[in-house]
Amino acid sequence: MSVKKILLIAGDYVEDYEIMVPFQALQMVGHKVHTVCPGKGPGDKVHTAIHDFEGAQTYSEKPGHYFTLNAAFDEIDVREYDALVLPGGRAPEYLRLNERVLEMVRHFAQEDKPIAAVCHAGQILAAAGVVKGKSCTAYPAVAPELKGAGARWVACAMTQAHADGKLVTAPAWPAHPEWLAKFLEVLGTKIVA
Repeated sequence: MSVKKILLIAGDYVEDYEIMVPFQALQMVGHKVHTVCPGKGPGDKVHTAIHDFEGAQTYSEKPGHYFTLNAAFDEIDVREYDALVLPGGRAPEYLRLNERVLEMVRHFAQEDKPIAAVCHAGQILAAAGVVKGKSCTAYPAVAPELKGAGARWVACAMTQAHADGKLVTAPAWPAHPEWLAKFLEVLGTKIVA
C-alpha cells in the first residue's frame, strides 16, 4: 500500500465522531492526515459537538471534546494531497462561506482526487459547486442544498454510505464502517486480515 497524504478541513463545532474517527482510522492504516481550520494553526484546537439520534425529529447536540489541529490552514498547498475529508457538524454552515475552503474542495473535485464527506459536509460540496450530476447523500436536512446544486440525491439509512466515482458520502457518523470502507477502497488501501 502506498501511503496517502490526506487533508481534513474542520472548524469549531465539527461533529466529534466525524473528525475523531476518520482522523484516527486513516492514520491507523498508515495514511498521513493533516487537519486544518481557517484562522488556526498547528497546536490550536477546535471545539467539537456530539450529535445524537435519540428519537426526536432531529438530532440533539451536546458539548464534545477539543480536537487539536496538526497543520496550518494558510500554509496548505492542496497539490501535495491525495485526498480530502470533510466532517460534518455545525462547522460546514460557516466553512462554506470561506472562499479558500471552496477553492480547496474544487481542486480535489477537478483533479478527480478522492473526497469523503459526511453529514452536513454536503453543504460545503454544494457551495463549492462540485456535485452537479453526481449522486450523493448527506444528513437529510442537507438534501435541498445538494439537489439545488445539481446533485442526484440518494436517500439511505444512517448506517449506509454511497460512492459515485471518487466521491464518498454518508448521512452521519453511524455510517462510519461503510463510509470509511468505501473511502479506503477509492484510496486504493488494501487491508489484509
